[in-house]
Amino acid sequence: MEELAREAGITVRTLRFYRERKLIPPPRREGRIAWYDEDHLARLRTIAALLDRGHTLNGIAELAEAFDHGRDVGELLGLGAPTEETPVRLSPEELADVFAGQATPENLAAALDLGYLATDGTDLVHISRRLLDTSAALVREGIPLADVLAAAHRVREHADALAELFTTLVLTTGTADRTPEDLQRLRPLAKSVVEAELSMALDRRLRGQRS
Repeated sequence: MEELAREAGITVRTLRFYRERKLIPPPRREGRIAWYDEDHLARLRTIAALLDRGHTLNGIAELAEAFDHGRDVGELLGLGAPTEETPVRLSPEELADVFAGQATPENLAAALDLGYLATDGTDLVHISRRLLDTSAALVREGIPLADVLAAAHRVREHADALAELFTTLVLTTGTADRTPEDLQRLRPLAKSVVEAELSMALDRRLRGQRS
């Protein structure tokens, strides 16, 4: 404990306080010896960075609990399932910077529930660079992150319904004996239809707003 405190630049008393608040995971024990590792040091440095950015210890404790109980990166990425999305690795403080202080425990829990985020050691992994960049852009436009995530839940429901419709169309109608490989090959067609229909729907909305 003394070595960890010294490396982190804090007192042993502060380290004990962090342990009591469950801001860091317990050490690995061998008999009476408690072993801390680089993950503990990284967590302490993350706590220091979040404190510097104005986060409270209560908020950091809730974030730490979310990190420790979130899905791991293997579950998030489907253990090698096909995807066209590029995952992004972030430290907690980098995530806080991306969303301008709106990376609250509530928003983090919502993102974990959506499957946007997972934990990998002391890091976070976002499932999609495109979704991360789009969410951050909407927040910069003044839309609260909580509202962006709530909308994402609704988008997910519609996207799942569209994916089911296209899967049924490809695999169970017309030519027999189609396979998941055919579905993978034809997925650009589904994306083209959805993008075109969404574009025209937005056009209709814009015309309605102007009339």
